[in-house]
Amino acid sequence: MSEQEQVRTAHGVVANAGDDLIGGGAPEGGTRSTTRRKLQRVRAATPLALVALGAVLGGCSGDHAPKAAHAGAKAAHTEASASPPPPPPAARVSISPGHGRVDMRPDRGIKVRATGGTLTNVTVRSRGHAVAGTLNAAKTVWRSRWALGVSQPYRVTATAVGKDGRQVTRQRAFRTLTPERTFAPRTILINNGTYGVGMPLIFYFDEPVTNRKAVERSLEIRTSRRVVGSWYWDDSCGIVPLCLYFRPRRYWHPHTRVSFIAHVNGVQAAPGVFGVRDLSGTIRIGRSLKVFASTAKHFMNVYRGGKRYAHWPISTGRPGDDTPNGTYLSIEKGNPVEMVGEGYDLQVPYSVRITWSGVYLHAASWSVGSQGSTNVSHGCINMSPDDAAIYYAMSIPGDPVTVTGSSRAGTFDNGWTMWFKSWRQWRRGSALHRAVRAGPQGSRFESYSP
Repeated sequence: MSEQEQVRTAHGVVANAGDDLIGGGAPEGGTRSTTRRKLQRVRAATPLALVALGAVLGGCSGDHAPKAAHAGAKAAHTEASASPPPPPPAARVSISPGHGRVDMRPDRGIKVRATGGTLTNVTVRSRGHAVAGTLNAAKTVWRSRWALGVSQPYRVTATAVGKDGRQVTRQRAFRTLTPERTFAPRTILINNGTYGVGMPLIFYFDEPVTNRKAVERSLEIRTSRRVVGSWYWDDSCGIVPLCLYFRPRRYWHPHTRVSFIAHVNGVQAAPGVFGVRDLSGTIRIGRSLKVFASTAKHFMNVYRGGKRYAHWPISTGRPGDDTPNGTYLSIEKGNPVEMVGEGYDLQVPYSVRITWSGVYLHAASWSVGSQGSTNVSHGCINMSPDDAAIYYAMSIPGDPVTVTGSSRAGTFDNGWTMWFKSWRQWRRGSALHRAVRAGPQGSRFESYSP
């Protein structure tokens, strides 16, 4: 009998045996001995039948093939995960302006950017001089701080490091344009000169400035003592088309050293008009000397170093020639100064000017009898020759002179009248509408102080 027949026979025996057992006795027409012999044959055949049945059931099971496939997929995924990731791209460095170009907008400066890494070094030089710049917090962008000078060659070297640790260095060289129209500010301040506590920084412009914000941003101040002040643009200063002043919120602290740099070279002040050179200088603020003159009480008090130094009788402008109110600054002095007016032409000693229209503090021997009681001058502040000589010797440009008690108001721009305006009014004259905080490390713009 073949193996398949044995399997079929075994199945049949099992089925019959099951029928006999379920029936609980011998089949019809049989005997117990016959039944016992059949049971013996069933017991002998059962192991083979169970083995064969197990083989058949095992071959029909649906569990084994999917498990094998899942194991294979998992192994493939593990193998894929174990493969190394692609290396990060190398750092890239871009520089503007580009190599070999003529930079037509030097006011935009230089920009260096790193992509896929950070900048580790940026060096810019022009004819041997280093160009200052700032790096952002992420160290990905470097910008030159000021405008580039016109008609200048520049060379840029920039190094960046990528995430893979590799360094990349790029170089660029270019020139800036030579403009057809230029401007350059001027100042009347004497370098290393000494001035009074009220002295402003003064700049003159011979050309109109329409881009005042750009010019204002180019101005840097350094002071030995920290100070808050503001710029003020004056279109009616009378001397030139445009003036620009810097004044602190309050008077300078005595003995402050004040340095300024106008980084206007390359700044575009108006369409097609570029700054052609920077302007710099240093002044010193001297001791404090202030005058308070009352036209109504006919006396003036002099404060030196914060303490009252003198209380002198004076005579000011007669009715019709009233000496105007206001906080002026001493401008210049002469000994003597020729004064010419209706009915007089005099050489006046010990004269200190405070207005362009001709108001002076000066010696007046002819009015000594009226000083302290009556106003008889043509508008000046008359003093005795002795008192005038003492004040003349102490006075320097920028000393405050405050006139009160008059029926006549002073006129802004008739002299150095920067202190005619309140701090609120003064700061409105800034093109950037921001105050300046200056100190030993330089200056920065900030929101207005209360």
